[in-house]
Amino acid sequence: MSPCQGILKGACLIDNGGGFRKRSLINVTKIGFLFPGQGAQTVGMCRELHDADPSVRELFAAAAQILGYDLADVCFQGPAEKLDSTVYSQPALFVCSLAALHHLKANRPEIESHCVATAGLSLGEYTALVAAGAMTFEDGLRLVHERGSAMQAAADAIPSAMVSVLGLERAKVQELCDQVRQPGEILQIANLLCPGNIVVSGHLAACERLAPMAEAAGAMRTVRLAVAGAFHTPIMQPAVERLERALAQVPITPPRVPVFSNVDARPHVDPNEIRQLLVQQVCSPVQWEDGVLAMLGHGVEHFYEVGPGRVLRGLLKRISRKIPCDGVLDV
Repeated sequence: MSPCQGILKGACLIDNGGGFRKRSLINVTKIGFLFPGQGAQTVGMCRELHDADPSVRELFAAAAQILGYDLADVCFQGPAEKLDSTVYSQPALFVCSLAALHHLKANRPEIESHCVATAGLSLGEYTALVAAGAMTFEDGLRLVHERGSAMQAAADAIPSAMVSVLGLERAKVQELCDQVRQPGEILQIANLLCPGNIVVSGHLAACERLAPMAEAAGAMRTVRLAVAGAFHTPIMQPAVERLERALAQVPITPPRVPVFSNVDARPHVDPNEIRQLLVQQVCSPVQWEDGVLAMLGHGVEHFYEVGPGRVLRGLLKRISRKIPCDGVLDV
């Protein structure tokens, strides 16, 4: 029997927004870690954990040396406009999520042996790879910094956006994209998050035309995402070459547990496949719903959302209400 097939009993630390509390977990055999992506950032995130845990402060200090600026100050003081910038938000979420994981493992070291799979939403896939041992924290942070800078530059070059469409089926959203898109424009499905939550990405004017049409077609509402531009579309192609060069310089080793890719919703342990998929991910739609279902098929019985916010727990409820998911860092 593998170490991941035992029974985890006892209590684990869960953040309910007001500090960590204990919650019992009985008969949990297989755990999956989920790591948030861009959009989950908020000013003040991870501050309580930073102040309480010296090892987390060391993590932020190491990040400051690599990045050349005080990441903790950006996370805790903002302003929001700065934190929301891709070049800052991606490293910030990466470090905060790994700080949360570090704190969880320090308090409950046995949890790691029960983890059988990891996944992260877009940027969070890098966090998942570091958590699974496929790359070091230092290399992961350098990659995320380069990725964020490259994607910000691509977004700055072309006015673009991402819009979440709530309450419509995929076929209807695709039909609306085809109707709204004008010659020379990009407008496509970028994130398949959960039933009734599909993100469309493309040129800014096209996204602005789509929103009222989606609501007129029966969408509950549309939400403009707090990101710099049209991620996971060909608009990000200029970022691909920069990321590809950066990835070529970073050693990637087989992860301890499979990491489920955003590109194909399948588990991967081969370093060459992982490297190729990270490049493809920049311009490819995120298959989050299918990825979570695949993790359930892999045997995951209990998830942890490891990082700021509650977005992934909300998505999981729409994908499978029966599977529990606890947060480790809500703020």
